[in-house]
Amino acid sequence: MAQVFGVYQGDLLKTNEYLIIRFSPSSVPLKERWRNNGISADFMADYTSTFFPADNSDVRSAVSFIANELIENAMKFHDYTSDQAISVGLFLHQERLVFHATNTLDHRGVKDYQGIIEELLNSDPTELYLQQLEANASAADDEEVRSGIGFLTMLNDYQVKLGWLFEPDPHEAEKIAVKTLVDLTVESL
Repeated sequence: MAQVFGVYQGDLLKTNEYLIIRFSPSSVPLKERWRNNGISADFMADYTSTFFPADNSDVRSAVSFIANELIENAMKFHDYTSDQAISVGLFLHQERLVFHATNTLDHRGVKDYQGIIEELLNSDPTELYLQQLEANASAADDEEVRSGIGFLTMLNDYQVKLGWLFEPDPHEAEKIAVKTLVDLTVESL
């Protein structure tokens, strides 16, 4: 059964102008691929500059940041036993940019990820941002902190709408397809 969190409007993916990048799950280990995330995000930002004025560095910066965060989250929360690719897309509309990421999780990973999402959606973004900065600052170097800073920055700095769709993966019955949507109004930049 499908579950929606936040504002997930799949109809925003219907446009004639879009770019989708797919990452095969097993070709290169995550740690080795991590350094390429920024390159992929910058490519998406450069692609967007074709459709927006060249002097609008705010659009380019926003696209690069949001795309990079989505790529990193999709990779971080992906089940690498799955054969499904990770994809990140950018769908261009006249007044908005819609980002869409797809990754696959097993049932155990879904609960953890949904907990992070619920905290994000049910908290004041500015307050939670400050709390997470403090938690990161006080964490030991070897302690892993799942901060959500990327999504909080999107909410605070770019006033985006966030949405997630969790549904059974049509290719692997024991897996869940996670679709993340970020709706950025160009006017907010």
